[in-house]
Amino acid sequence: MRDYRLAPVLFQIYQKLFRHYGPQFWWPGKTRFEIIVGAILTQNTAWRNVEKAIKNLKDQKLLSPQKLFDLPHSELANLIRPVGYYNIKTRRLKSLLAFLKEKYHFNLTKMSKTDTSILRAELLGVSGVGNETADSILLYAFNRPVFVVDAYTKRVFARHKLFSSKATYSEIQQIFMDNLPKDVKIYNEYHALIVRLAKEHCKKEPECQNCPLVIL
Repeated sequence: MRDYRLAPVLFQIYQKLFRHYGPQFWWPGKTRFEIIVGAILTQNTAWRNVEKAIKNLKDQKLLSPQKLFDLPHSELANLIRPVGYYNIKTRRLKSLLAFLKEKYHFNLTKMSKTDTSILRAELLGVSGVGNETADSILLYAFNRPVFVVDAYTKRVFARHKLFSSKATYSEIQQIFMDNLPKDVKIYNEYHALIVRLAKEHCKKEPECQNCPLVIL
């Protein structure tokens, strides 16, 4: 439900961050499939590590659904080693690839025509794909107006008393989606700007000096 007091505050925060940092140009994948792979690899690691793993796959000319599906576990794990937890992430990638093959025959154009709520439920049914990963795929790979929530989102907005630190993923997501325009570009930039703010100022031990949100 739209909150007519909260909606302008959320948009004001977006505008302040955008003026301060400028566009963040997320998601940096060049193809829909690369973005999907990146959404798995980026779990619990920095993007620079994902870039190394993606480069390894590209160098071996393996960045395609069929080639990764056919690649033995040990070889794939070795190529994505830079992201950490590489055996776990290999299993998750293999699960996602099996889903893509069984449901869509690796046809991402066909996948892109699936209703958002259905596609989200399908993605969440894949082992290793949680809310944040599923929503990242929906937003960045398929341009769906789905707001991505992460630990940084909860930290920043709980500190500004805009919602409880105990709020669930779904509750936080609903707050943003009820009170912002249903705009893929805004959702994309807002998420990226929150990450930028959290890394530079709203850390576990906050550094509030010169924070663009110090005065709301």
